[in-house]
Amino acid sequence: MHVCQVIKFWFAAGMEKRWFRATPELDAEIRERFEPMWQAAAGGRLHAWEDSPDGSLALVIVFDQFPLNMYRGTAKAFTTEGDAIRVARQAVKRGHDAALHGAQKAFLYMPLMHSEDLADQDESVRLYAAAGLGENLRFAEHHRDLIRRFGRFPHRNAILGRESSAAELAYLASKEAFTG
Repeated sequence: MHVCQVIKFWFAAGMEKRWFRATPELDAEIRERFEPMWQAAAGGRLHAWEDSPDGSLALVIVFDQFPLNMYRGTAKAFTTEGDAIRVARQAVKRGHDAALHGAQKAFLYMPLMHSEDLADQDESVRLYAAAGLGENLRFAEHHRDLIRRFGRFPHRNAILGRESSAAELAYLASKEAFTG
């Protein structure tokens, strides 16, 4: 298991178009190639990766992105979200993001956008704005607006076994609903 396996895979030519348009085939490929790495990370065996910018980025991808693919539509997809948030915060605190380029920074910051904590959401918006990542900033602001409005992401409620409020149900039934 090595940092470069994650970086080379996630940022390979042609992968960008697959990041947010996953298919069952991509989900299966990630599960086959990276589930043991995710399990090692979840078990605390890859903490040393946090010592470098590339390592922090790789660990964030393993904790934040890979489970969304490997365990799509299940509560297990969110089990290492807190780890991803912790690593992202620590990487920013250490200045690791300064060594990364645009798309890499975008993924390093993404756990903060995925957080259901408003302070993380505010930090996400600040970081994307400071980095000049306009498209990501637009999504970060949208995510933050959902957390401001509902205190959580309504589209996760069913997966996580949470009861939706009437306002959340109305939102989910609307054309403005975010389902990803």
